[in-house]
Amino acid sequence: MVNQAQKMNFLTHLHLADISKTHLAANVAGNYIQAPIAQAPVEFRQALWLNQEINTLCASHELTIELMEAFPAPLRSIAAELMAVSFDYYLAYYWEEYHHQPLNEFSHKAYDALENFAAQGIDQYHPEALIKLLPTMRSQDWLGSYATENGLQQALAQVAKPHPQAALFKDAHKVVNKMQIEIETAFRTFYPQLMAYSRIWSRKTPAEYLP
Repeated sequence: MVNQAQKMNFLTHLHLADISKTHLAANVAGNYIQAPIAQAPVEFRQALWLNQEINTLCASHELTIELMEAFPAPLRSIAAELMAVSFDYYLAYYWEEYHHQPLNEFSHKAYDALENFAAQGIDQYHPEALIKLLPTMRSQDWLGSYATENGLQQALAQVAKPHPQAALFKDAHKVVNKMQIEIETAFRTFYPQLMAYSRIWSRKTPAEYLP
């Protein structure tokens, strides 16, 4: 089962999809899709498989586990969410180091790709939960706003809304701010590895998931 953070971790999944040359929208949609990859539209399969590999590594890597364990004990049950949203913040903040295209241009490209995906209608591989978010995502420029303090707080608030432990998020941004050194260090160490893995996975995708 995917956690709420992965559902809001849009910029990371879009960026990794782009650098691995896999389907932008399907990589994000993978966080909402429960149906088998093998029955997905053929053009989605590689991105859906890559999405699973990314989420598995993010949950199991020694650097991310160490970071999640560094959060105060009362917040450890939402540490994955706090880490994931914070990583989107640092990706946006240092964007020019990780992508050749300016963030505003990349964001527009991503919004267009997501809108084209949504225009295909709702079904098990075009999840309603994601499609409902897209107008607000674009109008409020969620991708571009990640690089700001307000954007970080907004992303945490969006994660909290449907979360069964929503009350824990009330002052979570203050903890994230206090842990800037730990979070940024983990991000700057882990994310280049995640980029490299994504490129490798895209070249070593199982044949049944290739277009």
